[in-house]
Amino acid sequence: MDSTPGRQNELYLETVAEFGSALVRLVRVYEADCERQRDLLQDIHLALWRSFSGFAGECSLRTWVYRVAHNVAISSRLRRRRPPTVSLEEIIEMPASTDVECETNTVFALERLRALIRRLKPPDDQVMLLYLEDASAETIGEVTGLSARAVATRIHRIKSLLARQFRERISS
Repeated sequence: MDSTPGRQNELYLETVAEFGSALVRLVRVYEADCERQRDLLQDIHLALWRSFSGFAGECSLRTWVYRVAHNVAISSRLRRRRPPTVSLEEIIEMPASTDVECETNTVFALERLRALIRRLKPPDDQVMLLYLEDASAETIGEVTGLSARAVATRIHRIKSLLARQFRERISS
């Protein structure tokens, strides 16, 4: 592919138009704080624009965008040394919520889902974010380096654990 500055700008504008809202959703899961969300989104946009100088079209634009965005988000997380993440097995042990009113509110439920995903270790968090963006197992595998079969298995396990967390919080 042509790696001229004009092509770089063209790819970036195409990315913003097609994946802008998905990037905002991705940032909301990786960051709870609004200011950090804005900073991370800006970092992702800059990294994407820079990355298009070397984009050769060996994978789809979608795969490229998600790969760059997730790498930036994970690097940001590692730089800050956030509170400890948990494995899939440890997420079962997380305390359940006792506020039933919040359970019925969609906004709170989505934030809870984001918080649970935020606590997953890579690549589990990446797998779920891409799954929620309707990426295929093959696409998720291209982004994360996992096989499509491993992706499908992880999605099934994570969905079961997340569903269990939601049920426990509702019954508490």
